[in-house]
Amino acid sequence: MENIPAHVAIILDGNGRWAKKRGLPRTAGHAAGAKNVETITIAASNLGIRYLTLYAFSTENWKRSVEEVSTIMSLLAKYLLRCRDLAMENNIRVTFIGDLSGLDEKLHATCDSVREETAGNTGMTLTIALNYGGRDEIVRALNRLLASGERGPVTEEGFASYLDTAGQPYPDLMIRTSGEERISNFLPWQLCYSEFYFTDTAWPDFSPEELEKACEAYASRDRRFGGVK
Repeated sequence: MENIPAHVAIILDGNGRWAKKRGLPRTAGHAAGAKNVETITIAASNLGIRYLTLYAFSTENWKRSVEEVSTIMSLLAKYLLRCRDLAMENNIRVTFIGDLSGLDEKLHATCDSVREETAGNTGMTLTIALNYGGRDEIVRALNRLLASGERGPVTEEGFASYLDTAGQPYPDLMIRTSGEERISNFLPWQLCYSEFYFTDTAWPDFSPEELEKACEAYASRDRRFGGVK
């Protein structure tokens, strides 16, 4: 495939609806969704995508039931250990964005460990957004900028260096599964000129073939970044 997007960001939506459709508890949907992360991560790496960012848990997701949040956190803890092994087997570097201080101490430590152990890998970079909110990221970046003591005019490039995603290219393609067509506080700064792709397919059913279809749609578009061709 020509013109593969270098950076793909995905909102993993529809786990609960996937489970409800099958008469299963929402937690079963999250388990299926966590398993599919592994499948799509490998598929993205095989396609030649250089950066993959996954919206795993938002700052707003804490509003869900205690049982559901507890299940998600338990799945995350188990997935991250599997993620570390998967990353080492496939030369993938794993990073995180979001306010990790809001996670429990053990999960936070696991994130740090996975990041450190995979830091030397040179293949695709997998970024997992945990306790992430776009507005929260911008506020935290502003506070870091103020704390730095920098003086003088603030530039877009200078401000972006304080974001969680500093050092990474902005997403070329943003995919959202399960039929919703909004970004839901996901990377509002970074998605300004990204191409969007929406699919009715729920995340647990989002296959490598669906990923290829999204990349083909991206390749057919004419990106002008505000200019004229």
